[in-house]
Amino acid sequence: MEPRSDVYFMEQALKEARLAYEEGEVPVGAVVVVQDKIIARGHNEVEKLNDPTAHAEIIALTSAFNYLGAKYLPDATLYVTVEPCLMCAGALYWSKIGRIVWGADDEKNGHLRITGTTSPFHPKATITKGVCKESCTQLMQAFFRERR
Repeated sequence: MEPRSDVYFMEQALKEARLAYEEGEVPVGAVVVVQDKIIARGHNEVEKLNDPTAHAEIIALTSAFNYLGAKYLPDATLYVTVEPCLMCAGALYWSKIGRIVWGADDEKNGHLRITGTTSPFHPKATITKGVCKESCTQLMQAFFRERR
């Protein structure tokens, strides 16, 4: 069996983002993958939990740590629909996650707004940007258009 593609896993993250959208949350979704298997899922739950740290990445990371019984994820990949904010970038750094893949850039709240060209991720982490970028961007735009 051939390994699944980045597009396949980003589509799974998009499913999580759509759940957030339906719940009135900013539509960001994430999945954590190890050996071609999704081991954790998450979507924004900031409003539901009344917790500004309840971002999709944090929810997915916590679930992955619990699933594996480990505090580091060097063999894992995080797929997230939107560029991580600085808080999530810090959590990803400390998780020692091996790879981070995101769809849409976040010019307003993404980590690059604060860090510029300096990567806040673990030095061994590889980064892939722009997977399913159009779908990820359209979902965010639709959400904010409805609220304005």
